[in-house]
Amino acid sequence: MGGVVALTGNVDRVRTAIANASRSTGMDFDYLLGQAQLESGLNPGARAGTSSATGLYQFIDQSWLGIVKQHGAENGLGWASNAITRSGNRWVVNDPQMKSAILNLRNNPEVSATMAAEFASDNQASLESTLGRGATGTDLYMAHFLGLAGAKSFLQTMQSNPGASGAAMFPAAARANRSIFYDAGGNARSLSDIYQRFAAKLDKGAAKVGATSLASDALDGSGATAFAKAYGTSAFETAKANFASLASVTGLGTGLGDAQVITGSADTSGSAAAWAKAALMRVNGAQASTGAPTDPANSASAVNLLRPTPDNARLAYLMLASLGA
Repeated sequence: MGGVVALTGNVDRVRTAIANASRSTGMDFDYLLGQAQLESGLNPGARAGTSSATGLYQFIDQSWLGIVKQHGAENGLGWASNAITRSGNRWVVNDPQMKSAILNLRNNPEVSATMAAEFASDNQASLESTLGRGATGTDLYMAHFLGLAGAKSFLQTMQSNPGASGAAMFPAAARANRSIFYDAGGNARSLSDIYQRFAAKLDKGAAKVGATSLASDALDGSGATAFAKAYGTSAFETAKANFASLASVTGLGTGLGDAQVITGSADTSGSAAAWAKAALMRVNGAQASTGAPTDPANSASAVNLLRPTPDNARLAYLMLASLGA
C-alpha cells in the first residue's frame, strides 16, 4: 500500500498472532500472512501517510470501527463493540478517549490479525454466494482493494469477459492507482491481467515471510492448486511425496522429538518449533488421518516445496539433522 511508513515491528509476535487468528476463524494462514506483508511489511505500527490506514492490515478508521462492532464481542472486545454506534452512514464513538482506545487496537497484532481474519471470512462467504464457486486468496484481496461490491462486479465481469478494461470499469480507482490499471506504455490492463498481477503480488509477499503454500490459491481445497498449475502436477506430486516420505522417516510426525529447530533472525526457539510443527502437519496431516496419501492437486493447504525460501531450507535442515546427515 503506497505511503506506508514503517515504525516498529516484532515479526515473531506478528506471525504467531496471524497463526492464532487463522486457527480461531478458519481463514487461510498464508493468505493472512501475505496480506499483512503487502499492507505493512508485518509491521503492527505501520501508518499510511495519505489516509487513516493503520496497523498490520491498514484498516482505515471507519472500516475498523465497523468490523469491531460486528465481531468485537465474540472476540473479547464487548466493551469496544458496545461503544460503537451508527449515525447515518458512519460508525461513531461518542467518547473521544474511548474512540482513541478502540482505534489504537489496530496496532495490537493479536487484535488486528483476528479482525482481519473475521473481515476476510465475511467477504469470503459473500463472494462465494455471489459467484457460485469457492473463493481464492486473490478474490479476497480484490475485495480488500476495491471493496466487496467492487470486487463482486470485477470478478463477475471477468468470468464472462476477462479482456474487459479495468480502468473503464473503475475510473476512480484507476486514477489513484495508475500502475495497477495501466502498463508502462499507458495501455489499459484487462481485468484478467490485473487479477493475475494481484495474485503474483500476494504470493510474492507471502513467500517472502515464510508461507507454506500460495496465498492466492483456493481457500476451500477444491480443484487444482495454483501451485500445481504453475509448476506442473507431476512435479508437485513428486516433490510432496518425497518431502512427506522424508518427514515420515525422521519419525517426527507432528512432533519434533529431540530435534533442534534452527531459528531465523526474527524467531525465538519457541516460535521456530511451532512453525516446524505446523509445516510438518501440513505435509502429513491427511496421511496421518486416513493412512493414504492426499492428492496434492486437490489440497489448498499443500506446502510449497519447490519455492526456495529460508523456511523451506530450515525445515529441510531439521529433517536431515534428525537423520544424522
